[in-house]
Amino acid sequence: MAMAGLYRRILPSPPAIDFASAEGKKLFNEALQNGNMEGFFKLISNFQTQSEPAYCGLASLSMVLNALAIDPGRKWKGPWRWFDESMLDCCEPLEKVKNEGITFGKVACLAHCAGANVEAFRFNQSTIDDFRRYVKACTSSDDCHMITSYHRAAFKQTGSGHFSPIGGYHAEMDMALILDVARFKYPPHWVPLTLLWEAMGTVDESIGHHRGFMLISRLQNAPSLLYTLSCKHESWISTAKYLMDDVPSLLKSEDVNDAEKVLSVVFTSLPTNFTEFIKWVAEVRRQEDGALSKEERGRLSVKEEVLKQVRETGLFKHVKEWMSSANSCCRSMSSLGDKDTLPEIAARVCCQGAGILTGNPGSSYGFCCRETCVKSLKANGDTPVTMVSGTVVTCGSEQGVDMLVPFSQIKSSCCGSDPSSCSGMHPASNDILTALLLSLPPKTWSGIIDEKLSQEICGLVATENLPPLLQEEVLHLRRQLLFLKRCQENKVDDDLGEATK
Repeated sequence: MAMAGLYRRILPSPPAIDFASAEGKKLFNEALQNGNMEGFFKLISNFQTQSEPAYCGLASLSMVLNALAIDPGRKWKGPWRWFDESMLDCCEPLEKVKNEGITFGKVACLAHCAGANVEAFRFNQSTIDDFRRYVKACTSSDDCHMITSYHRAAFKQTGSGHFSPIGGYHAEMDMALILDVARFKYPPHWVPLTLLWEAMGTVDESIGHHRGFMLISRLQNAPSLLYTLSCKHESWISTAKYLMDDVPSLLKSEDVNDAEKVLSVVFTSLPTNFTEFIKWVAEVRRQEDGALSKEERGRLSVKEEVLKQVRETGLFKHVKEWMSSANSCCRSMSSLGDKDTLPEIAARVCCQGAGILTGNPGSSYGFCCRETCVKSLKANGDTPVTMVSGTVVTCGSEQGVDMLVPFSQIKSSCCGSDPSSCSGMHPASNDILTALLLSLPPKTWSGIIDEKLSQEICGLVATENLPPLLQEEVLHLRRQLLFLKRCQENKVDDDLGEATK
């Protein structure tokens, strides 16, 4: 016998006031007249109902990112680039979020990785007066939005922890408008700001930290273009700790007397799975999308310029020499090199890309890349574009996927030949390790005792000596690294507010 299931809930009122009620409309009109509904219109234009019961954090964030018109830099469906819950998978596997929900820190981390500016405050890191001031600021502007993390019990609602954006503020009544992303359960509603503050003061028992609120706005500069750090796999915790804590200690304790020895100290003890931590950003597309657009060519050109600038640094030359020396024959470097060939990379990326393009993001399970073909395309006098075409098979069906490859020198077509002969054109381990070293905080190298060597290393990693494009790339990676370090929820999560500023 079929079960009818649940159809919404009756909104407990008081304390909440239904947005669509006569009183709710009155509050809206008065708040609008007072200038505290400015952010509402862009949010409501991008309003999203969470697609899974535990996706409130993802729905709230995708709604805010779209309201801020932040370009995700990758396709959603068809030719369109648009944030969707399914695309917010870099910090936590979607299957895990679906089963367990997501924490406050991981939502802030997702916002940061998506290219937004994030200021996150737990309940114990702020005051109600500060919270009220931030609510007023966000609701009187359309270039900054607030997401709150609270417990529903404070409003006599069913359920527990929840995320939703704030859409408006009524100053005289001191009430905030919650744009509840669980529209299947409760409609948008006004609540007393003091009660919302109390609801954020509860503790998320899964991590032992208070809930809170975050302010999300656009970055002044573009986010990472070619490289990114990932906290999707649990290995990021050990890798971030090694880079931020262990490396400075090792450099203090080791007797280092030249640049190669410094690199040896850093690289030899790298966690074996650190390759999951830093990656180069590949762009994938359907083969049936046809000729490359001017926009696609433009993005690829910028990536190629970043790669070129990495390879022109003095640090890159030292990394390249060290990697080719006998000292680099260690397990961690060998495991990195094993996955460095273009066919190996292309097979993995094409499978992941097929998953995204077919609506099954977050995993390449069940996808098999049958073959890859590397080719160089040139049209109408444009700069040649390197592309890897792959045929991905899943459940008996085939999907043609192209991966656009940034390269630092022009190569002839490799189609029909051994693709491994083209391995030098794409971002490889030398480039990735150089970018990673450049992104480490300056204090990393302060423990080097030899003064002359210390000056040499500081000169090699100094961001002020880098071209503007690479400088932006490195500083973004550094912000990511600092953020991830402080986002270890069972360790330094209390520093989250400082990390996101």
